[in-house]
Amino acid sequence: MTRTGPESDIDESAVSVTDAKSKAAGLTAVAVSLRRSVEQMGVVRTTRALTRVNQNHGFDCPGCAWPEPTGHRRPAEFCENGAKAVAEEATLRTVDPAFFARHSVDDLATKTGYWLGQQGRLTHPMALLPGATHYTPIEWEDAYRLIADNLRGLASPNEAVFYTSGRTSNEAAFLYQLLVRSYGTNNLPDCSNMCHESSGTALTSAIGIGKGSVSIDDVAQADLIIIAGQNPGTNHPRMLSVLETAKRNGAKIIAINPLPEAGLMGFKDPQRASGLLRGGTEIADEFLQIRIGGDMALFQGLGRLLLEADDAAPGTVVDRAFIENHCAGFAEYEAHLRTVDLDTVVEASGLTRAQLSETAAALAASERTITCWAMGLTQQRHAVATIEEATNLLLLRGMIGKPGAGVCPVRGHSNVQGDRTMGIFEKMPEEFHAALDTEFAITTPREHGFDTVDSIRAMRDGRAKFFFAMGGNFVAATPDTEVTEAALRQCDLTVQVSTKLNRSHVVPGRTALILPTLGRTDLDEHNGVKQHVSVEDSMSMVHLSTGRLKPVSKQLRSEVAIVCQLGAELFGPAHQVPWAEFENDYDRIRDAIARVVPGCEDYNARVRDRNGFLLPHPPRDTREFHTTTGKANFAVNELRWVPTPVGRLILQTMRSHDQYNTTIYGLDDRYRGVKGGRKVIFVNPDDITALGFTEGDHVNVVSEWSDPAGNIQERRVEGFRIVGYSTPRGNAAAYYPETNPLIPLDHVAEKSNTPVSKAIVVRLERTS
Repeated sequence: MTRTGPESDIDESAVSVTDAKSKAAGLTAVAVSLRRSVEQMGVVRTTRALTRVNQNHGFDCPGCAWPEPTGHRRPAEFCENGAKAVAEEATLRTVDPAFFARHSVDDLATKTGYWLGQQGRLTHPMALLPGATHYTPIEWEDAYRLIADNLRGLASPNEAVFYTSGRTSNEAAFLYQLLVRSYGTNNLPDCSNMCHESSGTALTSAIGIGKGSVSIDDVAQADLIIIAGQNPGTNHPRMLSVLETAKRNGAKIIAINPLPEAGLMGFKDPQRASGLLRGGTEIADEFLQIRIGGDMALFQGLGRLLLEADDAAPGTVVDRAFIENHCAGFAEYEAHLRTVDLDTVVEASGLTRAQLSETAAALAASERTITCWAMGLTQQRHAVATIEEATNLLLLRGMIGKPGAGVCPVRGHSNVQGDRTMGIFEKMPEEFHAALDTEFAITTPREHGFDTVDSIRAMRDGRAKFFFAMGGNFVAATPDTEVTEAALRQCDLTVQVSTKLNRSHVVPGRTALILPTLGRTDLDEHNGVKQHVSVEDSMSMVHLSTGRLKPVSKQLRSEVAIVCQLGAELFGPAHQVPWAEFENDYDRIRDAIARVVPGCEDYNARVRDRNGFLLPHPPRDTREFHTTTGKANFAVNELRWVPTPVGRLILQTMRSHDQYNTTIYGLDDRYRGVKGGRKVIFVNPDDITALGFTEGDHVNVVSEWSDPAGNIQERRVEGFRIVGYSTPRGNAAAYYPETNPLIPLDHVAEKSNTPVSKAIVVRLERTS
């Protein structure tokens, strides 16, 4: 039976604001999780789903990439937002052909992303033909033929763009990149281009691998944990239980963030009596409320103070033996640090000299330090340099390749790291191409492809005419919304492989397809045989994921099946890649992965271990650094930060507590005290007064960006309510994707090309 979501959309006039919370989780999180789950799935399906999520015998959460513990797992191995993610995917609400007959594309384009997502799971392949006003059903075989004909008709394979979401399994990702490279292009942009590309770029240069070096056990063993530019209470809530364990083991935790996030202040573990009945655990020992863009200055200032501490007591702070044996570039780094002006650091960071000294003392005293970060660092103009500076501090103290110490970029979407391991990258190394060519007797292209920003530019300029998205919500995830939407509408064909309706479906090319796919929670059965997929978490553990729930429609096909069936149509039966065999037996895919992907040898056997298997990480495992120098590299960077122009604010975009990436679960940002709407901007109360406004005023937010030619470009969003909030003076925050239109396409991080969503100069204008 068709069950659709609510017909009403967001009424922004109904938004209410209360005091922010100082602790995360607790009984409220339990109640919200259960209520949302039952609303979407019903009682029976809720029980079946939540008892299997993140369990050894179950499926990987379709939300974040935080790892599961090895060995014993809790009966409820999920968080509030994980439960919401499962409920969204396993919902019984459906979007069928009758729904599309009722709603034209123009009608759907007037709806918010929240409304679209709440309508339910897609059930049938749908097509929007040239000149049509509505999507209509299409047979799978006809859809594949349409795609293949379009691809064959392009002047060059490089006119096609193939995007990937971080939800895609290892098996589907491996086959997807194989299909794309067999076709003849490396245009494989993915969601990592927009989040942790800066991390990968910085870490590859510094330590030779773009992944974190720590495990959950390391976090529990650390005696100092620095959490910078990350909000675990909302974005990675299960991390809080590990931090609580570290606290019980004596760790000191320092939170560095422009906003005082509830999860960093306190945690009420819903699976412990102390969390439910008492006050919970205070997570952060120190909170450094840094100015947006001031992290690089902080890390350089701390480096100078550590050198001075070693000057006062030689050999007690700087790990000279580690540096001599394993590092390059230290002399240049040391010389640069000694020129860093601490008064400039104070101005850039917004912190006091006392806070700098106390943090440096904690670093000097620690024997096991871990630095964690997320998009608060990666989406800056100088993001790569900032992460290099954070890594410099760890190298200075010898904190790579020892238990309880290392780098911890906390990834977002559930398999974004696995997708990259499987080859979803526009510039994979030669070794990967050579192994792929040998395995399948093909010749893959070596010319680097488009990343996400370059893909939008190519579609905008007419250099790309075909767009295929394996999951995700490209329109809502990318910057410069008006430019991105116009670029997609210029394509001859756009294809969206999706579980649910989203904004990207109502921004079609001249012809558009929606292909409904199985989700992580769904039973994937082929010819009576249950199939398994695998994923890689944020700490390089690979494990199986097996959906058990009955799909809402017999028309749904797995991502693996969609890729294989398209491959068979595009290349024909004589192609070297055995598409039909891969579709019939996912073990065959894993056998191929084992021969192509480094570290995945004997994949099928190892992934069936109860806890999966750990991919190699040379700096962590043996203190080997596969860099250009053969050692870990200190970086030297000119100190940069983001001053606030007079009469302006520096804006960061962020998630509400009731969303994950572009998926809006609800309208309750409980921890920040906002309910019923999303068009709000958080501003320091003193700035509200200084700018001539009053809390509760409604404003238009206008971004100002100086392009390379020196011209000021403006973009705007309208009708935002001002909310007084604890932010540094001169800074502000607002939710995305509502504020994505403010971010110019060319406002990107140096080296990584990641959109700069955390440092946008804006002014506020009264609404008329």
